[in-house]
Amino acid sequence: MSKLPNSVEGRDVASHLHGYTNARAHLEQGPLLIEEGSGVHVWDNSGNKYIEAMSGLWSVALGFGEQRLVDVATAQMQKLPYYHTFSHKGHSQAAELAHKLVEIVPGNMSKAFFTNSGSEAIDTAIKLIWYRSNALGKPDKKKILTRNRAYHGVTTAGACLTGLPANHASFDCLVPVVRLTCPHYWREKQNNETEEAFATRLAKELDDTIEEQGPDTVAAFFAEPVQGAGGVVVPPHTYWEKMQAVLNKHDVLLVADEVICGFGRTGNMFGCQTYNIKPDMMTLSKQLTSSYLPGSALLLNERVFEPIADESNRIGVLGHGFTGGGHPVVCAVANETIRIIEEENLVEHARGVGAYMLEGLKQYESHPLVAEVRGVGLIAAMELVTNKETKTALEKPGMLGLMAGKHAAANGFITRSIVDSMAFCPPLIINKHEVDDLIGRVGKTLDDVLAETENGVIN
Repeated sequence: MSKLPNSVEGRDVASHLHGYTNARAHLEQGPLLIEEGSGVHVWDNSGNKYIEAMSGLWSVALGFGEQRLVDVATAQMQKLPYYHTFSHKGHSQAAELAHKLVEIVPGNMSKAFFTNSGSEAIDTAIKLIWYRSNALGKPDKKKILTRNRAYHGVTTAGACLTGLPANHASFDCLVPVVRLTCPHYWREKQNNETEEAFATRLAKELDDTIEEQGPDTVAAFFAEPVQGAGGVVVPPHTYWEKMQAVLNKHDVLLVADEVICGFGRTGNMFGCQTYNIKPDMMTLSKQLTSSYLPGSALLLNERVFEPIADESNRIGVLGHGFTGGGHPVVCAVANETIRIIEEENLVEHARGVGAYMLEGLKQYESHPLVAEVRGVGLIAAMELVTNKETKTALEKPGMLGLMAGKHAAANGFITRSIVDSMAFCPPLIINKHEVDDLIGRVGKTLDDVLAETENGVIN
């Protein structure tokens, strides 16, 4: 490291194990420490300014420094800094948030259960699905369907549902998961296959898989409306309509993971509304609190709730919950976040400015490194290749993406490299002037990466 060992960077290297980081490389490279944020920008501890084009981790909906969230958190800390929701107890902030969520989400949801992260919401969904199967006298109906390149968290169960190699390598998987094809049309389509034909093929794959596994053993299909951490995979036309028909045919529950898509990201309040999805359960997090505090929720409809309620009555208790689930300060911030999104028409704003951002990114599809630009609402990705004919990048997958991330930071914006794509998910509050600034920096970054690859100086 170039920083002195007694610096804050040195203390980080000495004491902090980072998630999603090469732990050995971190000992040499050290951290980029972000110290301030305002609007769509953040500053590191050396004073360098960046456009936060990923909203942190797909999550700071209202940007950095929203004073209303600071104020409601402070007021709630002073009034009731903590209470739990066990044993028929609770508080008004959790009650109001549960009521609001049930009211605004699609799918005729009945109840909200509060957790601390999207991963915990996914694990809770799995446990309740198994609990429900047992309650219905179907102890074999436990298998979970997910898709390649899906992201459903990193807890013990959630990581098994996630379909990314790095989340499985050297970890054990304890949940019975059956994986399906990722609905990425550009990458997975066959010769001359239309989007509709591709969707039909994937629906048939789902039908065949359930038949092979046995409908009495398959409990649920977990899926994001748009696959986020798998590379912003926008589903092909008619995909969701056809997939839901198969699930209904076999009495398989649909769990919509809205952790990234929820609260305006796809140009509607929820991704399920964008694609007319009618889920049985939904997981929410990230933009729920604009990530000012960690919080999440699981929503379930009556079809799911009623057997669970009956079983808890038979046993005497629903033996599941979290100390911090439904935390009053978190719920207060979530309630205020939703109010701000609604009052400031940020869903409509995201739809308009998102289309503007996607149009700006698409101008680079003629660039030698850009194979595809895809997105919906205010979330997008740019697929990078060195050969458009073969759809390949550098010899080692992910190397081109890492190069792009390095040059992006040097050019004043933060992206997320997903294998060999650059992802974009700026705060919902971003304006067209700030989008123009970002688009210009993206162009400079592409040219810098191209120059590096052409010169053969690849670090």
